[in-house]
Amino acid sequence: MRFGIFTSMGMQTWSGVLDLWKHLEATGWDVACVTDHFMPNTPEKEGAMLESWSTLSALAALVPRMRVGTIVLGNTYRHPAVVAKMAAQVDIISGGRLLLGLGAGWQQNEHEAYGIPFYTMRERLERLDEACEVITSLWKNKRSTFKGRYYQLDDAPLDPKPVQSPHPELMIGGGGEKVTLKIVAKHADHWNVWGGPQVLSRKGKILDGHCAAVKRDPKSIRRSVNMALHITDKKEDVDALARTIETRMGRHAADARDTCLAGTPDQIRETLRQLKAAGADTLFIPSMFRPLPELRRDLDRFINEIAPAFR
Repeated sequence: MRFGIFTSMGMQTWSGVLDLWKHLEATGWDVACVTDHFMPNTPEKEGAMLESWSTLSALAALVPRMRVGTIVLGNTYRHPAVVAKMAAQVDIISGGRLLLGLGAGWQQNEHEAYGIPFYTMRERLERLDEACEVITSLWKNKRSTFKGRYYQLDDAPLDPKPVQSPHPELMIGGGGEKVTLKIVAKHADHWNVWGGPQVLSRKGKILDGHCAAVKRDPKSIRRSVNMALHITDKKEDVDALARTIETRMGRHAADARDTCLAGTPDQIRETLRQLKAAGADTLFIPSMFRPLPELRRDLDRFINEIAPAFR
């Protein structure tokens, strides 16, 4: 398995993110990602929010070993041809280490604040489907022409190309069973979802069905989960973390508990065994549910005491 972190860009400083990523690199993590938002998802709209692409570009140059990426870009924020161009450059800067995570976009308040059209859920997903075609075509082909409902290219070049061949790893984030997982089956190298073994197993079977419909080997798609870490021998700590996830993410109680990578080291090892059996080959730990100094202590314990047996 690969083990990664994704760092919320909210309430951060540049120096703090750089220090964390250098520490992750030095202690053996495999991949680190940034989130993609412009402001907090609160009525007050208060608080610092680092811009994802410029931050990632700098990190790609200053953190030389780990894979670097996005969990996940909101497709509504940028034309996909612009994303393809920026992604190619970050792949070059990083020496071929970019993981491009892309999603349909969901945070309504920042669309409204900045005058970015939010569209219906259906249109956001249709745009994501077309965007995947636009991006991969520009990465692979000398010139690209595309006539979609939402995006058009006319003999468009992309030069220089990304370092990775045939192109950077394209990850689609989301768990929508009727549409999002169809888009994953058509386009993605990697599927990312919030949840643990139960969520991954349930939705993974649906993805397998969508892959069969388009005659694609489901094993050709990496599968990763986002789970909140807390190493503890206190059940009340696990319960509190699950309640936080349920409240902040609007998850059902069972799915919130499944999203907790929490308990004793032996309990966490058992969860990782279940994840592996469900098809996960990458685990991401988000930074936003616990104070960073506390989380860093658990990250160090996890990568030193738990992760080696699963690599």
